[in-house]
Amino acid sequence: MATATRAMAVAGQTTSCLLSKRPFTLRQKPHFSNLCFYNKRVVFSSKRLFSCSAIYNPQVQIKEEGLPETLDYRLFFTDNSGKKVSPWHDIPLQIGDGIFNFIVEIPKETSAKMEVATGELYTPIKQDTKKGKLRYYPYNINWNYGLLPQTWEDPSFAHAEVDGALGDNDPVDVVEIGQTQRKIGDVLKVKPLGVLAMIDEGELDWKIVAISLDDPKASLVNDVDDVEKHFPGTLTAIRDWFRDYKTPDGKPANKFGLGNKAANKDYALKVITETNESWAKLIKRSTFAGELSLV
Repeated sequence: MATATRAMAVAGQTTSCLLSKRPFTLRQKPHFSNLCFYNKRVVFSSKRLFSCSAIYNPQVQIKEEGLPETLDYRLFFTDNSGKKVSPWHDIPLQIGDGIFNFIVEIPKETSAKMEVATGELYTPIKQDTKKGKLRYYPYNINWNYGLLPQTWEDPSFAHAEVDGALGDNDPVDVVEIGQTQRKIGDVLKVKPLGVLAMIDEGELDWKIVAISLDDPKASLVNDVDDVEKHFPGTLTAIRDWFRDYKTPDGKPANKFGLGNKAANKDYALKVITETNESWAKLIKRSTFAGELSLV
């Protein structure tokens, strides 16, 4: 079996945070709904998601098992001791000051449909399959695509502002519009700029539009209006790409809520807060997990 390892630093530093008195690991049942990472352990805060000024992010390494573009390929995340960790559950969501960690699943200008395997132990990244065959988009995706860790779109929650659509049972997706093609498994510091409410076969599938802080234009864009100014046509292109990518296979086009337009940054932050709270309930096992891995 082919195995490769590369080291990477996840963004963030250790600073003060409002903490509960008792620390909990992910394997223990927490008492509070929102969390911050502190000294490599998970601690829960009675405050809301954005109460932490900053959080501790551990170093992680990437370990590939199997060959790319095969059914056996898996990209695992490990800590410095070599222990496997979950990119979905163990990498912190927020860094502070409106900045978040983003995990790249699909680099821009590629077509292999890579995703975090939410039903497998330690939720590695793998290539999606259908009827035993590897899945590819019909054409390249033009942006870096991936997920926000520690978020979950609850399939039992009907979102009243989006036609009562239920969550798609996955972490929240991110479309990163920067100029650099990233690698599978990269963890980037991003700031949200807006959000699209895609409805895929009746399920709500949020698309957070964001930009990596190291992009040359990052300082110029802080909301959807800035995207239109400095990346003209990009929001429309993202919407149209996700609307139409299934149509070559004879499936209907996806739909969008919220007036068929990207909502602003404040709405995106609201979505992140709600889905982080849903994830916290999932980890506490106060919500039915079904076949999802919580490890």
